Amino acid sequence: MDAEGLAEFERHRPRLFALGYRMLGSASEAEDAVQETYLRWDASQRGDIRSAEAWLTTILVNLCRTWLDSARARRETYVGPWLPEPVATPNGQLGPLESAEQRELVSLAMLALMERLTPAERAVFVLREAFGYAHREIADMLDLTESNSQQLYRRAAQHVRQERPRFEPAPAQARALFEKFLIAAQAGDVESLGALFAADITSVADGGDKVNAARRTVVGPDRVARYLVGLFRFSVPGLRVDIENVNGTPALVARAPGVVLLVLAAEFAPDHFASLRLVVNPDKLAYFTRTDQSATGAPPA
Repeated sequence: MDAEGLAEFERHRPRLFALGYRMLGSASEAEDAVQETYLRWDASQRGDIRSAEAWLTTILVNLCRTWLDSARARRETYVGPWLPEPVATPNGQLGPLESAEQRELVSLAMLALMERLTPAERAVFVLREAFGYAHREIADMLDLTESNSQQLYRRAAQHVRQERPRFEPAPAQARALFEKFLIAAQAGDVESLGALFAADITSVADGGDKVNAARRTVVGPDRVARYLVGLFRFSVPGLRVDIENVNGTPALVARAPGVVLLVLAAEFAPDHFASLRLVVNPDKLAYFTRTDQSATGAPPA
């Protein structure tokens, strides 16, 4: 590719990745979608393209729509609960996340809810909510009428907003709750840990068929506390657990040298954890580990 065409694509790459991730709930698949979009850009007659942004966005979002159909079939045979891939976000990897609304759209909870949408509903919802495209622009990208785009958006918004997280704490408040969580869990203090949980707390773990994890939702403060205390008893050489910015909000990240072992994200009620999502499937943590190594310059494990 000529230098000008490559530079133009690279200018759009971060936004394309952010869009692909919101569409697919998978960082690794979003990377593949961006790469396929690049190959089509390389093969295109770029002199005939009036807007690179519109062309690239159209290619990527329609690729994702197609991939979502096959992804849904794969997830029907997935072992245990399926959760999205977490992404470390200290440096804007998913685009601007300054507002509560922007953070909510990339939360693991919201990405899991969007799995219930059809590919067309998800595309319209993401393009409208996360990227602010007008329905006229969305209709052109997805080969819809403008009224059809509006209808799909209303339907998608109704589906996901019925089950939005109950409370959005300030980042400092969320971090303080996680600090108490970590102290209690590492000390094996079931009572103190349970006191941090809402009465109807749930914990969902995604280990796939790679890691032994609870295959059913764990419900209730005492059961969740005992489950997590047991999880934190495992001895791993060089284990470190930190509170970090993941998908726009504080989360727990457990590492051994060269590899991320667990990401624990949460939704909150005032002063309590309302639900927990644990990603331990190494396939789901491969992108997180890779970005860790890129940031530190560490070699792969």
